Amino acid sequence: MAEATAAIHAEHEETSTGLNSRKLLMWAFLGSDCMFFGSLIATYVVYQGKSLKGPFPEDVFSIPVTSVSTFVLLMSSMSMVLAYAALRQGSIKSFRIWIFSTAILGMTFLGFQVFEFRDFVHEGLTLKTNLFGTTFFTLTGFHGAHVTLGVIWLLSLGFHSFKGGITPDNHLDVDLAALYWHFVDVVWIIIFTVVYLFGVFPGLN
Repeated sequence: MAEATAAIHAEHEETSTGLNSRKLLMWAFLGSDCMFFGSLIATYVVYQGKSLKGPFPEDVFSIPVTSVSTFVLLMSSMSMVLAYAALRQGSIKSFRIWIFSTAILGMTFLGFQVFEFRDFVHEGLTLKTNLFGTTFFTLTGFHGAHVTLGVIWLLSLGFHSFKGGITPDNHLDVDLAALYWHFVDVVWIIIFTVVYLFGVFPGLN
C-alpha cells in the first residue's frame, strides 16, 4: 500500500514549471536529440550531391518500399495514442493490445530498414563507399537505434502491466514513452522527405 501511494505521489510530483520532474527531463532529452538529429540532417544536406563516385540516391532508393515502411511507422503513432487513451480510460486489456501492436509495427519498420540496408550493400553502397553512403548510414542508423530502443521500452511497458506496474492512476511511464515514440516518428518524416524524396526527385529541392 505504501509503495502504491509513493508511486501515485511521484506521478503527480511537479516542479516550478508545472511539469513533473521526469517529464521535464524527457523534454530536455528530446530537445538535445533534436539538435543531434538536426546536425546529422544538416551534414547530409551539406554533402548531398558531392560524392565523386556512385552509387547515388537515385541508384538505390525505392520510394514505394520506403513509403510502405513510413506508413507502418506512422500507424504505430496512432496505435500509441490508442494505447495511452485505453489506459487513461481504465481498460488495461485494450492498453496491452495497442502497446504490443505499436511494438510490432516498430519491429516491422526495423525489418524494412534491415531489408533496405542489405539491398544497398548488395548494390555497392556502404559506409565507406562515398560521402552519400557515410552520411546516409550514419543518419538512418542512429534513427534505427532510436526505434530499437523505443520497441524495447514499449515491450517492457506491456509486460510490466501484467505485474500491476501500469495502471490508470500510474500512467507517467506510458506518457513518457509516447512522447519519445512520437518524436522518433516525426524525425523519420523529416528524414524520408529530405533524404529519400529530395534524393530521388531533386526538383523538389
